[in-house]
Amino acid sequence: ALIYSALRLPACVERARVLLLGQSHEVFARHGYTSVESWQPVSAPARRRKMFYDGNEALAVLIASPSDLDDLIPILLAYQIEWNKIHRLLDDPSLVRGLEQASDERSETAALDALGLHSEDQLRLRAVWGRDLRERLLVMGRARKRLAVRMLGGSLMDYQRATLRWWWHIEETTPLELKDRPVYFVSSNTHSLVNLLSGFALRHTDELLAYVRRPEHAALLAEYEKIAALEVPSSRENFFYYVLKKYQGDPASRALFAQRAAEERACGIERVPSRFYIDVDAQVIELAKLRPDWLDPRLRVDGIERLRKSDAVIVNIDYPLGMAAYQILTIVARSVGRLLGVYVLGKAATLNGKIGDVLIPSVVYDDHSGNTYHFAPSFAAADVEPYIVYGAVLDNQKAVTVRGTFLQNRPFLETLYRSFYTDLEMEAGPYLNAIYEQSEPERTPQGQTISFFRPPYDIGFLHYASDTPASKGRNLGSQNLSYFGMDPTYATALACARRMLSREVARIEN
Repeated sequence: ALIYSALRLPACVERARVLLLGQSHEVFARHGYTSVESWQPVSAPARRRKMFYDGNEALAVLIASPSDLDDLIPILLAYQIEWNKIHRLLDDPSLVRGLEQASDERSETAALDALGLHSEDQLRLRAVWGRDLRERLLVMGRARKRLAVRMLGGSLMDYQRATLRWWWHIEETTPLELKDRPVYFVSSNTHSLVNLLSGFALRHTDELLAYVRRPEHAALLAEYEKIAALEVPSSRENFFYYVLKKYQGDPASRALFAQRAAEERACGIERVPSRFYIDVDAQVIELAKLRPDWLDPRLRVDGIERLRKSDAVIVNIDYPLGMAAYQILTIVARSVGRLLGVYVLGKAATLNGKIGDVLIPSVVYDDHSGNTYHFAPSFAAADVEPYIVYGAVLDNQKAVTVRGTFLQNRPFLETLYRSFYTDLEMEAGPYLNAIYEQSEPERTPQGQTISFFRPPYDIGFLHYASDTPASKGRNLGSQNLSYFGMDPTYATALACARRMLSREVARIEN
């Protein structure tokens, strides 16, 4: 619990006393916090959320929907409980002296052993806190943690207003008149679709290989040599996409990434970073400007050259959390010319698979509304299987949209499994609620069974497993998808991109 919560909170939370929650800088200003934008921006390793620290005791957190509360409050509670457990352990002066006198890794390990931390837990804590581990524990030993949370605003109107301003920023940034354009809406991430459609990494392999050949990247170089020698089935393209993302953190990459921005604009890709509202970046991709010769070779569908006649765009967003998905899709649907498809790619927990598997649901139970949705998915296993190497593809799955990752216990998971629900995630239900309101003359009902076998447009969900909560220790708190996570990420992105390109070619022909 300590590792999970620490990964989802900024480091300054150890000094904070009060967390201020609001939807936008206007909400903070209405409650007397007029300079939040000038506070220090801070972030957490494993949770996207705009946060600002005043340098003293206050941490301002921007929230996009009630799901942020369902997520954040249990995380804070777990962090405080685990902090105070360690504080009680360090009541023993001998344990404190052991930590204070630890001068190397061996003596530090001995001090941690005396605290009752197993070697595996020590490795995880070092992965989170690095060299600051000993000092963090000593801070916990000095005082109990007692956090306070103050909610500023919180009405439905506040959430809608923040989402609307987020969308206005996108409209103002892109030169396209989105209100007149047909749109394919994708909720995924900020790297996979753009890498596939721009082909940038594949045109700059020499510079990326020079980075890989540095001594500190020996493991990556060994993997590349195995791929080149066909000793492993990994994808060469996926390898370079991974290296590109890793290289971005290197100061030597600035010239290359400045060039990337120009090349992406040349093929119709516009990146729109989020501002002081919802922490969801977006990309607007004009299909007519895509260059077939730049595309990932796995995307060259029949008739691809006809896209130059297309008036459609792809709006791709970095996946939101929970109910923010409902707010975003509702605003997008009422603001663009018309929707041609809604595709959702993201992480999920699996009760019957393993990490790296792809799950394709055709039934979704939404814990927010109590509705069960049945629909004919746009994707089948055959759409993903050609592009996945290390995982399996499980289609016809039953998914549950949960309110938060901390809110399920083992009896709950066992009940789901006995009912054949095996896919746990947080966005499908809110997206389907928004789709319902776009196809029916009423608000989303409660506790109903709803069929979308004649949906208003193409609907598809592709989840890749990053958690196996029924297995001890196999969850996001103990590992991440890392390099091998590129396999399901790009397999699902390829299936989604091919679906959109093929449907757009067919739409142009008709």
